[in-house]
Order: sequence, then C-alpha cells, then structure tokens
Amino acid sequence: MTAQILLLSGGLGLFLFGMLVLTDALRQLSSRQVRGVISRFTKSPLTGAVAGALTTALTQSSSATLVTVIGFVGAGMMTFAQAIGVIYGANIGSTMMGWIVAIVGLKFQLGAVAMPLLLLSVLLHLAGKGRWSRIGLMLAGFSIVFIGLDMMQQAVDGAESWLTPDRLPPDTLIGRLWLVAAGLVLTVVIQSSGAGMAAVLVLLSAGSVTLAQAVALVIGMKVGTTFTGILAALGGTADMKRTALAHTVFSALIGALGFVSMGFVVPVLSSLMPAEDPLVLVVFFTALSVVAMLLMLPVTEPFARMIGRLIPGGGPSLTAALHTHLLRDPQAAMDATLSSANAIAGALFATLGTNLHPEARTIHSAAPTLRLEQALDEVREYLARIQIPADDPQARNRYAALLHLIDHLGRLAHQLMAEAHMMPLLGDPVLRRPARALGAAARRASIEGAGMNAAEMQRLEQLIKGRTATLRRSALMRERVGLVSAAGVFDLTASMRWLHRTAHNAARILHYREQAASETPEQSLADRLEVHDDETPTP
Repeated sequence: MTAQILLLSGGLGLFLFGMLVLTDALRQLSSRQVRGVISRFTKSPLTGAVAGALTTALTQSSSATLVTVIGFVGAGMMTFAQAIGVIYGANIGSTMMGWIVAIVGLKFQLGAVAMPLLLLSVLLHLAGKGRWSRIGLMLAGFSIVFIGLDMMQQAVDGAESWLTPDRLPPDTLIGRLWLVAAGLVLTVVIQSSGAGMAAVLVLLSAGSVTLAQAVALVIGMKVGTTFTGILAALGGTADMKRTALAHTVFSALIGALGFVSMGFVVPVLSSLMPAEDPLVLVVFFTALSVVAMLLMLPVTEPFARMIGRLIPGGGPSLTAALHTHLLRDPQAAMDATLSSANAIAGALFATLGTNLHPEARTIHSAAPTLRLEQALDEVREYLARIQIPADDPQARNRYAALLHLIDHLGRLAHQLMAEAHMMPLLGDPVLRRPARALGAAARRASIEGAGMNAAEMQRLEQLIKGRTATLRRSALMRERVGLVSAAGVFDLTASMRWLHRTAHNAARILHYREQAASETPEQSLADRLEVHDDETPTP
C-alpha cells in the first residue's frame, strides 16, 4: 500500500512538472501567434470565446491567455466585455489536456516510448538554439507528462484491492459536497486542475472511483482553479481584479451547473458509454463549459457592467496599468507600459494644446508637467525590468520603440517646463500662427481616436521647420530696422527653436507610439529616424 501511494504521488508530481515545462515552452513558442489570434479575432464576446478556446488549447495554459487579455484591456486594445468572451473560451480550451490523456495517454502505454524521447528532447534543448531549443523543451514536457501518467496507472493497477469507490464518500448530497471540497483543496494545493483531472481520469479508468464521484471531484477542481487568479489579482490593477472576478464567477457557474445536472446527466452518459471510460468525464465537462458559455454570451454586456460597478476603475493614476505580475509575459508587460505611456502622452499633449490655445493669455505648463515627470520615472523603472528574449527580434524592436517613446516623452516634458520660451509665441504676430497650428494638433493628439497620426504631425513639423527658418531671417531684419531690440531677437529665435523641437518631439512620440502598438515594428525606419533625433538636441 505504501509503495502504491509513493508511486502515485511521484507520478502526479512528474505529471505536474511536465505540465509546467510543457506550458512554458508552448507559451514561448506561440506567444506571438496567441497575441495575433486574440487581437485580430476578438471583435465581440463570441469571437473572443473562439479565440480564447484556440489559444488556451494551443498553449495549454489558461493563465497565459488571461495575462495577455489583461494587457490588452489595460492598453485599451480590447473592451472588458470582449475580454470576458476570451475567459469563456479559455475554460473550454483548458479541457484539451483531458482529451489528450483520455484518448492517447490512457489507451496507449506511452511511458516506455517517452523515456528515450525525453533523452533526445533534452539533448535538442541543450544543443539547439532559439526555436529549436524551445521545441526540445516542449517535447521534454510531453515526455515527462506521459511518464508521470504511466506511473500513476501502475500505482492504481497495483492498488485495486484497497483503492475502491466505497472508501470515498457515497453518491449522496453530503457525499458529493465532500468530494467537491476535496477536489477544490487538491487544486489549491497543486495549483493545476489539469494534473488533478489526469489523476481522476486514471482512477476512473481503473474503476477506483465511480463516474459520479469523478464528476464531483472535477467540479471542485474547476472552482479551485480560480484561487491562483484571485491571489495574483490581490493588490493588482483594476483590470486584473475584474478579470479574476469574472473568471471566478464563470467557473462557479460551471460548477453549479455540473452539480445540479449530474444527478440526471451522469446516468444518461453511463447508458451511452461505459461508465469507466475516461472519455465520458471529458465529454461531460467540455459540454458543460460550452453550455455555460452559451448561457452567458447574451448577458455578457450587463455582466461586464456589473463587474465594473463591483470593482471601480481605481482612480486616474497614469501608471495604474503597471504591475509586477505582468512582467512574467514580456508582451503583456509592454502592453502595460504602452498604456501608461499613452496616458502620459495624452496629458502632455493636452497641456501643450491648452497653453498654445488662441484664447490663452498666460503660460501654465510647468506645474502640471511635474506630476507627469514622476509618472515617467515609474514607467522607466518598469520598462527596465522587462526581460526580452534575445532570439525574438520583433519583441526587441517593440521594446526599442517603447524606449524611444519614453525618451521623447521626457524631452517634451522638459520642453514644457521652459515657460519662458513659450511666452513670445502668444504675443508675436508672426509666430502666433505656427504656434496655434501646433496647439491644435496637440489637442487632437491628446484625444483618443481623434485621428491625429504620426504622418500628419511630421508634415506639420516640416512646415514649422521651414516657417521658422524664414521667420529667423525676418527677425534679424526687424532688428536691423529697429522694430525689435537685440534681446528681443534672442528671445524670438529661442522661441522658434523651441517651437521646432517641440513639433519634432511630438511627431516622434506619435511615430514610436504607433510602432510600439504594432506586433511588427519597422526597425529600419526607426534607425533612420534615430539619426534625425540626434541632430535635434534637447534644449
């Protein structure tokens, strides 16, 4: 008996470790594809559910899908209602490992085959570079999963004399509740419903538990999966808390539906398929997730509003999207950085537009800019903590675009502190027109969806550059004929340089913001613009 218990626990541990290795390798291999599927296809809760199911089945990790969704919501790339649709689909996609175990793992003894595959996989991981190394890690994870599954089967096969259904709580209301609680506690301890379900499938195939007992155990595991998300959301952003709450409510709905329906659904399934066939359990919970999704899809919008009322936005903090939990996924962390950078850029553009407004009579830009510089410092510290894989050039290009974006935001903030250079722009009749044009562009750029893009701002920068060159000669001529003093000429030329450099930084901010929002930033264009950046020093 002791030997069987040790073998069962060791097999469960190997299965759990293999799942960790497998999901980490799959996440690294398919991170870009997952983000592409979610961002392109999530246009409504229904399409979000389809995207969530596909990406979770691909990565074997619903938590990786949820982290990506949190980053998208925080960056404004997805509404919370659309994100809830992805949560629905993630619950369906998480049943994929159950299908693999039931169809392949338990019907074919793959432990002996997995042993040499594990050696080859580790060698590939050690000798390979980049993608090949990750493929080796993925195959090693698969091998360990099947070795652990084989160990659990051997342990259960040798324990048939004492590991029987009558040793567990009976199929009564109280007995089912005890089993639900046991499944919940097991999942909280091992933090993997996939490993727990694999163990239940092994027990069911060996006849050590009945189908009703297996259903009750897995219901508890479904609810227990929310515990990790709840812990991760504590102290997190409002988006993280809302996502965790929505996931918890949906998982609880699946558990409630399963508990209520098992009394009449389990006998029906038992009459259609052998009760000890593990496929029965997988079919039941996959169908349950689909039914729960179909019930929730029509009420997703009010459900999202209810979650929003329960967990408010959390105030106007410019850096609210930055959270350490997102650092585990570099792309999600860059989404959070972009979200904060967009908020800071909007505030800087609003300050610039207000002070260059036609009705402005005085300059008040230094005081509001101080708060923005503090937020920029937080963003810089967070960005420095993001670890980008060396063999992912597109991620590195995006990271470089974020570095340039934050740098130009700092330059613009520094320029807004120079109120003395802005004063002549309000009073001089010649400079007033280009200054007002830049102010109008800045006000458009400060409003999300107002249609101001990098190309338009760059054209305005070139116009201002040509205009200031002409005005500089005009200012010198005005001094020669006595219309302005020598000190006045210096003030005017300094304001002209300020105007051109501010327009330049505004154009670069919009450009790098577009690049950072893209999954495939144009590095070559960024390199060409960097030369232009160096030729335009900070005042």
